[in-house]
Amino acid sequence: MSEIDRTYVPGAATTPYELLGGEAAVRALVERFYDLIEQDPAYAGIRRLHGADLAGARNKLYWYLSGWLGGPDLYIERFGHPRLRARHLPFSIGVPERDAWLACMHRAMQDTGVPDGLREALAGAFFKTADWMRNRPE
Repeated sequence: MSEIDRTYVPGAATTPYELLGGEAAVRALVERFYDLIEQDPAYAGIRRLHGADLAGARNKLYWYLSGWLGGPDLYIERFGHPRLRARHLPFSIGVPERDAWLACMHRAMQDTGVPDGLREALAGAFFKTADWMRNRPE
């Protein structure tokens, strides 16, 4: 994913990782995201794209977001380059799946108290990546 636009940080050279609150906050965001996927019928379509156990997906998203947000490159340390699109090719991803993923992440950001300006900036960056993951013509 391309670097997040940091223009929303007034006069600071702080990373989104730091603005969120570091390790604990990124983990809380990921946990809320996957809790919603498991519990809310609105996300059943993207839930079906995952295996029975979400523990691995929770860890991988946490590791990925950690580095993507400007914190430790935990995913890269374990697996190398993320190759996100290639890793998502086995799954049929269209506009409905993209939009469900984004809605779930938006709700997780709201529920975990991500500040408005940061949430808006992250939502824009998430959209670019989620749209790039689409591999099914509509």
